[in-house]
Amino acid sequence: MSAEVANHPRPQLRRPWTSLDGRWSFAWDRDAGWRSPGSVEWDAEILVPFAPETAASGLGVVEPWRACWYRRSFEAPALVDGERLLLHFGAVDHDATVWVDGQLVATHEGGWTPFSADVTEAVAGGGAHAASGAARAGSHEIVVRALDDPLDMELPRGKQDWREQPHMIWYPRTTGIWQRVWLEVVPAVRIETLHWRPSVADWALGVEVRVDGWERGADDANRGAAVANDGADEANCGATGDDLELSITLRAGDRLLARDRCAVIDGEVTRTLALPDAGIFSERDELLWSPRSPTLIDAELELLRDGEVVDRVASYSALRSVAVDRGRFLLNDQPLPLRLVLDQGTWPESGLTPPSLEAIERDVELTQALGFNGVRKHQKIEDPRFLRVADERGLLVWEELPSAYRFSNRAAGLLTRTWTEAIERDRSHPCIVAWLPVNESWGVPSLPSSPRQRALVTALCALARALDGDRPALGNDGWELSADGDMLGIHDYGEADLLASRYADGLDRALEQETLSRRRLLLDGVARAGRPVVLSEFGGIAFTPASDEAVTWGYDRVRDAGEFVARYAGLLEQVHAIPGLAGFCYTQLTDTHQEANGLLTAEREPKGPLEAFAAATRGERVAREASAAATRQEDPVPPSPHGGA
Repeated sequence: MSAEVANHPRPQLRRPWTSLDGRWSFAWDRDAGWRSPGSVEWDAEILVPFAPETAASGLGVVEPWRACWYRRSFEAPALVDGERLLLHFGAVDHDATVWVDGQLVATHEGGWTPFSADVTEAVAGGGAHAASGAARAGSHEIVVRALDDPLDMELPRGKQDWREQPHMIWYPRTTGIWQRVWLEVVPAVRIETLHWRPSVADWALGVEVRVDGWERGADDANRGAAVANDGADEANCGATGDDLELSITLRAGDRLLARDRCAVIDGEVTRTLALPDAGIFSERDELLWSPRSPTLIDAELELLRDGEVVDRVASYSALRSVAVDRGRFLLNDQPLPLRLVLDQGTWPESGLTPPSLEAIERDVELTQALGFNGVRKHQKIEDPRFLRVADERGLLVWEELPSAYRFSNRAAGLLTRTWTEAIERDRSHPCIVAWLPVNESWGVPSLPSSPRQRALVTALCALARALDGDRPALGNDGWELSADGDMLGIHDYGEADLLASRYADGLDRALEQETLSRRRLLLDGVARAGRPVVLSEFGGIAFTPASDEAVTWGYDRVRDAGEFVARYAGLLEQVHAIPGLAGFCYTQLTDTHQEANGLLTAEREPKGPLEAFAAATRGERVAREASAAATRQEDPVPPSPHGGA
């Protein structure tokens, strides 16, 4: 995988791009009193894309404020043949307003998902420049206002604390720009969205494309009316002449898999491309994506008008299927026990923003070295680069909707919008194998008694199925489980002997019990109905130096590395012994601020021998014997690299 591909801010729809990360002017607006760029009193600088609460931003200010402002200049590239200039934001928390050269170009509500603005007219100014779409010479100015009330509990805020200082399992806030900002020059007629749908059963790869900038002609309208049905896939292929067409080429390494050319009907293409199949299991396995063999299929798409290429993008997908059946999780129609770890996606110096591509790669490398085959990204919509690395290295991902903490119509609307945009952004990534909309009844505290709150959980689960449909979706995770989810997730932080007694009579009997916090596992009238059960949070063992014990937190605590590895091995041995369990998710990968229950420190240093942890994770008994070497064995993984985003 080249660094250019891995570091692209939108890895599955790639064109040349220009980063606008770096030094921006910055201003705090504590009471959100400034309404326009002209009223702002600029008094600081910030390093974008790091949030002002982080040390990496150069500010590190954690006191609460309601809004902040950003400003920077840029040189607009020359535009030809009707090209457009797009300004992209990976994520701005929470309400963003964007001006270019004093003109309002975009607003966006939601702190976790991307948005864009066409700034062509804004940089063209008036007169002949505006008529031609060409940019005026010289520099142009971007101003961004981010409104993020620290006390607003209806926002999908995830693990961001509402107190000034983080406490228990809550972390510092993330305000304003926290993912990358970039420019893209695009053709007037261009590929706007691109999604992939693999089908192992058909040995084929489906693609859905929407085109922007096209104009409906008489012939287009007639053809569109003729194929406005499920047969459009076959009817819109093979057209020639003056039609707007899409050429698709698929390769696995140097091997050509498929090539097709289809007409674009009403700005859309929905096409299924058959892949070569020798009918031999060994050769089929080579093309399937899995943690053991994460084969990716590279794609090049060209948009043609009158036979000439007007747009070209690079993408990728993979051939794999995800399903549940008779209490099991299936990958490519084969049972796969889930060995997940809870991943908060937070770094000491940079908060929710990865400090570098190398830091992302190290996290994936360490996760797999610890014996896990996947992560549950907890209360965070992750940087797309992480998903690209997970795709390339075969790491499974559960994607989770960040929670709000107060139920209301507004909260329901914000959650629904964020969930929609997140699934639309990420549903083509092969690494994502489940959607998780609600955690531990957060934001729906009266779930057992409130029909409206239960309806919200049902709606978010159904929305994931409606927008995707190729992956299982859970409902509430942890307890108070409903009939909605395709899988059932239990949170149980009991020690090994307690787990042994709780699950001794099987999963169905265990689901009739309550959690340690006196929460019912199944809501009234809900049955397991053969759904897979995952122990989706457990463990939480804290191990830190004695000097840190007063300021750190965990569900349990040990005093030295040997005891830590032994406790982990004993706990995992018991979990592996639970009959019928579809998988587990250990809490957690890294220490995160005051929460010190990671297998790794916050700086990504292992707290014991990696092979001992990995043996326990995989269910190998040698882990307990290896724990004796925990305090003297050197870490075989190189020190954590640091670099710019």
